[in-house]
Amino acid sequence: MKTNKQNKAEKKNKSELLSRSEQVSGNNNSQTATATEQQPAPQKTVRPYVNFAERDRNRQLPTDKVLDTLRQFMPRAYELAEVVGKWIWITFPEQPIEKLRADLSQLGFHWNNTRKCWQHPCGETLPRGQQNPRDKYATYFPADRIAA
Repeated sequence: MKTNKQNKAEKKNKSELLSRSEQVSGNNNSQTATATEQQPAPQKTVRPYVNFAERDRNRQLPTDKVLDTLRQFMPRAYELAEVVGKWIWITFPEQPIEKLRADLSQLGFHWNNTRKCWQHPCGETLPRGQQNPRDKYATYFPADRIAA
C-alpha cells in the first residue's frame, strides 16, 4: 500500500511527462482537449449607454416637453402614452427592443414592475399612495387629442 507521499510523488512525475496543454487543461485525453477548444466563447451583450446625470435632469422636464420629445423621436411610444395627473405612463403590448428601452431610460422614464409600464414623473415625485392614480387624477391619451 502506498503512502500519501508516494502518491503525490507519482502524480508529480506523471504531470512532468504531459505536454504543456495537457497540464493546463488537466486532461490526458487530447480528443477532449480539442473538443473544448472548439467551443465558442460565450457572447457578452453590450448594453446601450445611458448617461445617468442627463437622465436625472430629464426626469425634471415638464409633461409637455416630454410629450413633444416622444412625438418627435419615438412616435410609437407617443401613440401609447397616457398622461395620469402630471406623470406619463407608457404600456407596451410586448417588451420593446433594448434600444427603445435605453432611449426611454435616457429620457427619464423608469420601469414600474407593479403597474407593468414605463413611467416618467415629469418633475412631480410623490410618495406612493394607497389609491390608484387613475382614480385620483385626470387621465388622457395625448395621441387621441391630436387626432381629434
